[in-house]
Amino acid sequence: MRRVSIATTVSSGNFLPATDFESKLAILADAAKYDASCASSGSKRESRGGLGSTEGMGICHSYTPDGRCVSLLKVLLTNVCIYDCQYCVNRVSSDTPRARMSVEEVVRLTMDFYRRNYIEGLFLSSGIIRSSNYTMDQLVQVAKTLRDRENFRGYIHLKTIPGADEELIEEAGLYADRLSVNIELPTLGDLQQLAPEKKRDEIEDTMGQIKVRRDEVDADKKNGLRPPRFAPAGQSTQMIVGATPTTDRDILATSSTLYQTHRLRRVYYSAFSPIPHADSRLPGQAPPLVREHRLYQADWLIRFYGFDAGELTSDEQANLSLELDPKHAWALAHREQFPIDINLAAREMLLRVPGIGERGVKRILRTRKHHAIRDEDLSRLGIVYRRARPFIITADRHPGPLMIDRADLIEKTRPKQRQLMLFDAADSASNGQV
Repeated sequence: MRRVSIATTVSSGNFLPATDFESKLAILADAAKYDASCASSGSKRESRGGLGSTEGMGICHSYTPDGRCVSLLKVLLTNVCIYDCQYCVNRVSSDTPRARMSVEEVVRLTMDFYRRNYIEGLFLSSGIIRSSNYTMDQLVQVAKTLRDRENFRGYIHLKTIPGADEELIEEAGLYADRLSVNIELPTLGDLQQLAPEKKRDEIEDTMGQIKVRRDEVDADKKNGLRPPRFAPAGQSTQMIVGATPTTDRDILATSSTLYQTHRLRRVYYSAFSPIPHADSRLPGQAPPLVREHRLYQADWLIRFYGFDAGELTSDEQANLSLELDPKHAWALAHREQFPIDINLAAREMLLRVPGIGERGVKRILRTRKHHAIRDEDLSRLGIVYRRARPFIITADRHPGPLMIDRADLIEKTRPKQRQLMLFDAADSASNGQV
């Protein structure tokens, strides 16, 4: 997919004026970059003669097996907002340039970009204008017009406005593939301090309504009925990291609770970005981006590797290590549980070995049914030998009684430092192997 200049695209079309609209689009596309909860997965909507489609893993900011990047049009309906959230560049007290697009403008822009093969779907959010209901209704009208009038069958992700009526949320879920309700900040205290107009109960009530409706659809399907689709790609949320002193331990506890309570598909972590004329309570610089990366790794371990949120940090060490990935740090802190026999250990324990991911565990379990796994088999099974070797016993090699206790084990197992190329991290970003 070739890079596209928004200004060139708009001005070269013959259906939209290239003056005021170009300026609005530049403002609203730039304002949308602060929302990280726009990745998508899990939706499959049949075309049935319509325009566009979502296939398999859905449409998202991600890489396909052949290296292509599929993308969404990511834009705000407006960056005007009645709230004064201190961490937000679009807060009512900010002097940022303002713009607003009409429902028709967003629809026509989406269709034109899709026909030009610039995008494969839409992520639409908005500042709060007039009221939650009015804003939510405007977002729904965009999705409804795309589906009903334009027969668009591509991916649509709508930001759900907390406090909107249940009827509007119901309608949004019928037209959108994914809904998201941003939790904004990790704790109730953080929200009360920096965004007192936003209510944690109201945010979670909206999440709960989406969960209940999705549960009803699933129950109807199990009973042999054919209910209307409702947000088939699920719901997600975004949490800003580093705007307050809240620790990773509290952040992961909040995320774990949201997953369990509201059946979220993803929690997105967004490192705080300093904004002009910021409140004095906000930090003057952004947290290191590696912290955001470590939170994503820890989140993956909680969802797919059987870890509890409280295992990855402690009261004494409440933040994740910036030097080591969370699983590696956990293994080094629990050396008494290693080494384990790769030919006998349970799946749950194999998943806790540094350098062995989900796919590696599947290959181990499949291979050891037929023959004992030897040291020479590790690389062939997709195991990172340098990291995993001190923590496992194979059929022909034991790491030795003192290996796991050696003082330099961190350096012996730490990944080698190197300059990453542009696409080096694409595989790990897509499969979450740690």
